Amino acid sequence: MAKIVFGMNQSLDGYVDHQELPAPGPALFRHWIEHVRDLAGSVYGRRMYEVMRYWDEDRPEWSAEQHEFAAAWRRQPKWVVSRSLKSVGPNATLVEDDVEAVIRGLKARLIGEIAVSGPDLARSLTDLGLIDEYRLYFHPIVLGRGKPFFAGPRPPLRLVASDLIGEDAIRLTYVPA
Repeated sequence: MAKIVFGMNQSLDGYVDHQELPAPGPALFRHWIEHVRDLAGSVYGRRMYEVMRYWDEDRPEWSAEQHEFAAAWRRQPKWVVSRSLKSVGPNATLVEDDVEAVIRGLKARLIGEIAVSGPDLARSLTDLGLIDEYRLYFHPIVLGRGKPFFAGPRPPLRLVASDLIGEDAIRLTYVPA
């Protein structure tokens, strides 16, 4: 049975605005490469999927690490939850209806971790009791605005781990209490 994990980079005040947060340092980027490589798959909300489509095609200005991340991202199966998209890219499946049944089916059928990307999607899955673990990656910056990591009321949580990743990011791992 797979574990559903919601984790994202965020500011100290809890915002996940990818355009405002600094680019990850080498150690954190290496962490994300390994994380993506090890996933059984990912479930994306529409907006987060559109951001991540950046990795669909190689770019000449990329570093070797960026090429490595892109290759890992492309290999993993993706499910994109959206009612507005009409199609999705390679190795992705569009989920328009009955999100709960699809996620429960993935959880029962796959082994390993399935990442959830996007705070609104995570809120829906939290409301359904489907998130097994929350990973908050804090960066030493205060944004004061943006999209919050928790897009709705938080469930009662229990801290199970804290890890320094690289020079300036700390990951707090919580499970539902």
